[in-house]
Amino acid sequence: MPTKKHQMSSSDASRIQSNEARTSGGGVASGGFASRAQSAGAKNANAATGGASKTASSGTAGGAVKSGAGAAKGGKGK
Repeated sequence: MPTKKHQMSSSDASRIQSNEARTSGGGVASGGFASRAQSAGAKNANAATGGASKTASSGTAGGAVKSGAGAAKGGKGK
């Protein structure tokens, strides 16, 4: 049975990172799956808006991800 191709969104990446942080005691590995998911979500969001969109990945420090309304509006994760 054929499956639909689904592009990674910023909210998908946020859920993945949240789950990884929860299961690993709060940390998210640099270069790990959650990190790659966030990168793909950011690229897809930028491609969809012509590069004019800020994503949850901008302004974060040490791989931390801010969740909630601020992240969706390009808020800083500090």
